[in-house]
Amino acid sequence: MTYCSSFNQIRLADIGDFGGKNASLGEMTQQLSSKGIRVPEGFALNAYAFRQTLSENGIIEELTAAMAQIRQADLNGIEKASETCGRLIDRVVIPSQILQEVYEWYKKIGSPSVAVRSSATAEDLPDASFAGQHESFLNVSGEKELEIAIRNCYRSLYSERAIKYRIDHGFDHESVALSVGIQKMVRSDRGAAGVAFTIDPETGFDNVIYITGAWGLGELVVQGAVNPDEFIVFKPRIELGKNGLLQKKLGSKPEKIVFAAAGLEKTKLVSTTPAERDQFVLNDLEIQQLAAWCLSIEKHYGSAMDIEWAKDGESGDVYIVQARPETVHSRPAKPVIREYSLKERSRVLCTGEAVGHSIISGPARIVRTMADSNRVKNGDIIVAEITHPDWNNLLRKAVCIITDKGGRTSHASIIARELGISAVVGTGNSTRVLRDGQLITVNTAEGSNGIIYDGALPWSVHETVLSSVPHTHVQPMLILADPSRAFRFANYPAAGIGLLRMEFIIANVIRIHPMAVLFPDQVEDAGERKLLEEITRQYPDKRTYFIDQLASSLAIMAAAFYPKEVIVRMSDFKTNEYADLIGGKYFEPHEENPMLGWRGASRYYRKEYKAGFGLECAAIRRVRDTMGFTNIKVMIPFCRTPEEGQLVLDTMKEFGLKQHENGLEVYVMAELPSNVLLAKEFAQIFDGFSIGSNDLTQLVLGVDRDAENIRDLFNENNLAVKMMLRKVIRDVKATGKKIGLCGQAPSDHVAFAKFLVECGIDSISFNPDALIKGIDNIAAAEKKPLLLEPFKQ
Repeated sequence: MTYCSSFNQIRLADIGDFGGKNASLGEMTQQLSSKGIRVPEGFALNAYAFRQTLSENGIIEELTAAMAQIRQADLNGIEKASETCGRLIDRVVIPSQILQEVYEWYKKIGSPSVAVRSSATAEDLPDASFAGQHESFLNVSGEKELEIAIRNCYRSLYSERAIKYRIDHGFDHESVALSVGIQKMVRSDRGAAGVAFTIDPETGFDNVIYITGAWGLGELVVQGAVNPDEFIVFKPRIELGKNGLLQKKLGSKPEKIVFAAAGLEKTKLVSTTPAERDQFVLNDLEIQQLAAWCLSIEKHYGSAMDIEWAKDGESGDVYIVQARPETVHSRPAKPVIREYSLKERSRVLCTGEAVGHSIISGPARIVRTMADSNRVKNGDIIVAEITHPDWNNLLRKAVCIITDKGGRTSHASIIARELGISAVVGTGNSTRVLRDGQLITVNTAEGSNGIIYDGALPWSVHETVLSSVPHTHVQPMLILADPSRAFRFANYPAAGIGLLRMEFIIANVIRIHPMAVLFPDQVEDAGERKLLEEITRQYPDKRTYFIDQLASSLAIMAAAFYPKEVIVRMSDFKTNEYADLIGGKYFEPHEENPMLGWRGASRYYRKEYKAGFGLECAAIRRVRDTMGFTNIKVMIPFCRTPEEGQLVLDTMKEFGLKQHENGLEVYVMAELPSNVLLAKEFAQIFDGFSIGSNDLTQLVLGVDRDAENIRDLFNENNLAVKMMLRKVIRDVKATGKKIGLCGQAPSDHVAFAKFLVECGIDSISFNPDALIKGIDNIAAAEKKPLLLEPFKQ
């Protein structure tokens, strides 16, 4: 009988003999090495060796009897059964013939230091999705340590969490066995390690590879005990052999796990250096290589994958150390859209990274160790520094999880998705600021930022089944601003993004005034100057910081909807809003009426802001020409005259962004009476129009839309406004150009939607929460033509 097999002799079909983990490592070693994918060399001890060990030690009946004492209904007795089985395994003597074969294979791989990993024969199956139930042991050296590690792997089959896992998934305890994988140790303690998903783990968006990583061994990333670096890569670019890197986000990475030099403990936790905290764990070439490997693995397995990787700090080589099917988003799901709305707000207690999309209230329950578990009741919100695999049974009681540490691939995040609940991770202080038993409301429905409010607040939820959304001839599109929400909205029934507001990215992601990036010496305030330097510290050329951040955010939006069109409106801050940016007050004049002042097109070609506009153009050029997102179109706001429009196009050309080159289309906002009256002249310059109904209504009626005391006079249904709308749609359509509208009225009022449809509008853009209602209104309008109104010309 042979007990050991090299990974290059094992296939996925051998899962019954080697378990899911080892079968997968063998599959990749044998089938994917030709694609350059590196898996650490090693071998596996099969499940038959496990069964023979139990048999020769005569403990099978005792193990069976111990497990039979567990009451299935409430798991009473699970702790005692685990302790009994553990003692039995501790006394096991592994048969000499098995150990002798293991030692011979150990010598063959020529590495004194190995990783010893458990691989259960029921682990990592599509219907058994909780991974990490069984132990792995790192930096194992010598035959004696190897024997102990194998026995400890066997023992982990009878841990409380492993027993609970089998009960949850309906596996018979006696039918599950354990294989042990022995691999050359990747010295990631001197390098880095992390996790990758071949879909966005939060939304299930399947056109990206999502990678996280931190310095040292990968335990901190998996546990969620560190805020890791994050990388997002676009699959279609990888398939073309091109750079698909969309976004890089630097994690704090304050600590790492390394091997201990001596003593009983194999690893130790140490602080990272300031240089390590400020450096990404992978360079761009490594990210691209790893992403390409992940895509090859996904294609080979035919499903989305959850992959662990490690970078050897001595050789610099990157390895795949584990790959298993991703199970949360691969499950069949009802195609629905749920929109949550918080009706009231209260004091914000803390914030972190949002996992899931919901609003939930309940009592906070501080959990520091399993000793606190008896206080947790169904419906509690568990608050912890981090969560552990041992807590899986405990976490099932929770309606939400909040942690101090961790990112989107942490244990808490993964378990929250598995359980279908929300989480807020990486708050930094939740266990300190929240009181045990305190009623709180957790909001993860407003982008990437999860917010914890004081008290139980009211909210509403509206559910729409996507299959019930009607098809319309007028294209429904989205109005978006926040890149962190793009992947979630990608499955909405929209034809693309009709208005992407650049201002949100500048204000919330970049935060610095464009001219302050170019001329930091002109920022006189010491506090603002220090903040500017801190934010851009990784960029010797601060200009590059602005372009990188803007391009990355735009690329995320373009990738989410690719190949659908994404119309990016160039910056349209007013001077008072620009002045609020870091360093902004040194570059902005004071205006009595900023709404009608130096905004939009008039800024782009004037020397006071022209260089700042150049940064915007450089970002657009990178996203379109370098990153390949030619689905992006550009839109110019608040363009007062055709002559000004030409000046803007000429300025764009100066900055390398030439209209119609590489298919670039440039639209104009139709939001001024001059845009309406001279629509045909504007159409000679621009490729399309988008009506900005708010500004147009304001300027037609002479109503400041921000003025509270005359707000009732602001009315898009006013006859004068509708006459302007009809005229601009008619005139633009006569030139053969496209025209759409961005605004709330078509979703709020069926009659207004009918009016636009009757006028011949090409598209209508809505905020995400208004999209479905807007589509319904368009569909109703297309079924029943609007009666002609007296002013139609």
